[in-house]
Amino acid sequence: MVQAEMVEAMEFPLLANQYGVHGVPHTTINDGKGNVIGAVPEEHLLAEIRRVVGG
Repeated sequence: MVQAEMVEAMEFPLLANQYGVHGVPHTTINDGKGNVIGAVPEEHLLAEIRRVVGG
């Protein structure tokens, strides 16, 4: 099960600062336990998700 949210960093600067977002795309996984910055291949994103959740 995956839950995703998209937030406009310019509209929510405090939230962007909380997660260290300085550019897009910036994917934060499990409240900051993992991050993927930039447009990456699907395999890279999936590997980071697996690393964070231990699967």
